[in-house]
Amino acid sequence: MQKIFIDGSAGTTGLRIYDRLGSRSDIELFTLSDSDRKDPIKRADAINDSDITFLCLPDDASREAVSFVKNPNTVIIDTSTAHRTEQGWAYGFPELSKEHKEALSHSKRIAVPGCHASGFIALVYPLIKNGYLSPNALLTCHSLTGYSGGGKKMIAQYEEEKNDLLKAPRQYGITQTHKHLKEMVNVCGLENSPLFCPIVADFYSGMEVSVPLFASQLEGGKTIDNIKELYANTYKSSIVYYSENSDENGFLSAAKQSGKDIMEISVFGNCERILLTARYDNLGKGASGSAIECMNIVLGSDEKTGLVL
Repeated sequence: MQKIFIDGSAGTTGLRIYDRLGSRSDIELFTLSDSDRKDPIKRADAINDSDITFLCLPDDASREAVSFVKNPNTVIIDTSTAHRTEQGWAYGFPELSKEHKEALSHSKRIAVPGCHASGFIALVYPLIKNGYLSPNALLTCHSLTGYSGGGKKMIAQYEEEKNDLLKAPRQYGITQTHKHLKEMVNVCGLENSPLFCPIVADFYSGMEVSVPLFASQLEGGKTIDNIKELYANTYKSSIVYYSENSDENGFLSAAKQSGKDIMEISVFGNCERILLTARYDNLGKGASGSAIECMNIVLGSDEKTGLVL
């Protein structure tokens, strides 16, 4: 039986992973007590005693945890930003390509995608890879998320504070230096960072990422119908899939996939202006669900095990 350790089990992502894995009979799950979880010696011992360790920590703490690893067989699955563009780390989005999934199945170092980045990359990566968009394309991305994406502090702010400003959606990342930009550029093979507009609103979980395009940006005479066909052929699993006419009477709710681990890819618009969309849960396919899927692949289990579809 595989021993699974969660380093950082008190955070939002760590708690969700713990809750999801607690009832599984195919693994032995352990964490450290509150008194031990900040002790570097005990953390190092736990990491090296595990077959798989989830890192649910701030970036610097994740880097420190990796430095503790002495056991060559321990697999690290890092949910932080720290290693998503690092050499030697597999990127934890198996649906992007056979190569991505193959890398995950053999890697000892896995970086779980960022929540906003997951949707953008799902939409843009196939277009760059297949020559529909030039790597030097200038892109815009809007991403609407529930407040749980901000962790315990933001959850408490929305659920405990009486502040009228929290009742309306709030745009952030306004300096255009959001930490997911490096990942979005690197994984997609872009030459320019997109203009990225993340927005948090007063609902617990869910995410809608949209990338608008002019048809004139497409290479080789490709059209909106070609994009639909590409997505339909690329995303055919029960976890990430293409869906036609997925709107709700002309609306798109960012909460549609709340509580689930799936991602729904759709295309809207017309022959001149195209809207690419990805809807999922920022805590599901955007965080803990993706981490568990990566673990399942490492274990050789059905990748849907323990996921909510």
